[in-house]
Amino acid sequence: MRMRADEIDIDAALVRRLVAARFPRWASLPVQRLASSGTENAMFRLGDDKVVRMPRHPGAVESVAHEQRWLALLGPRLAVPVPVPLEHGEPGEGFPWPWSVYRWLDGRNPVAGAMEDPRALAADLGAFVAGLRGLDARDGPPNGRGVPLTERDADTRSAIGRLEGRIDTGAVTALWEEALRVPARTGPPVWAHGDLSPGNVLVEGGRLTAVIDFGGVGVGDPAVDLIVAWNLLPASARATFRDAVGAGDAEWARGRGWALSISLIQLPFYWETNPPLAENSRHVIKEILAETG
Repeated sequence: MRMRADEIDIDAALVRRLVAARFPRWASLPVQRLASSGTENAMFRLGDDKVVRMPRHPGAVESVAHEQRWLALLGPRLAVPVPVPLEHGEPGEGFPWPWSVYRWLDGRNPVAGAMEDPRALAADLGAFVAGLRGLDARDGPPNGRGVPLTERDADTRSAIGRLEGRIDTGAVTALWEEALRVPARTGPPVWAHGDLSPGNVLVEGGRLTAVIDFGGVGVGDPAVDLIVAWNLLPASARATFRDAVGAGDAEWARGRGWALSISLIQLPFYWETNPPLAENSRHVIKEILAETG
């Protein structure tokens, strides 16, 4: 199901033609579409050790070059495996935009409420976030989500209005207004992934094996990377994650505000078109309401 009016059709046959035309050495490799709740790109496994990443709509195109550039610089400095760019595909065969080929990363997406070892995963995720934050942020691009929460106010309140009758809008409005009162970050900008959600995390045996989708990576207020505490981790593992990151009270509150805002905006937009993402948004709202009493 299309999630946007400007989304284009992408299938395995198209990917085969593109690969054969641009990278003939891989023309004989099988192509298989991967199930994903992602909203920006379609993913196809190419052979055993590669994956093709195709932007689904015009708004996702800019991130193709952005991700390839910054992954090449950041990836070797991170302790957790991240996508390794192999090739940059050009438009062709009726497909109008650039696309990417990456090395395949093993693992599966974790499911909130169904993890083997939540505290171990929380420690792994905290170490990843802390490691990314520790990289030199000079000359890093701005992170679109590394901004004050006040810049999300209009969109968040509009989403709350569209959710009237579906959730407790009074309670979430009060929580959102509380988040807006949290002091903004005053320190220098640092690196943040920007979309640390279950669909961008890979695990095996309960441990973190990789983090994917760096299309929004950049520098700013890194509180946005705390969203994984609510969109994936149970309450019992949040302290482990927070300790590993080293988040203070104000930053933790801003991270919770980010998790709330993202979920409130996603929920009405993807209610019908992306059930897994809508369900995770409902999960986040429920977790934050329970945590704050």
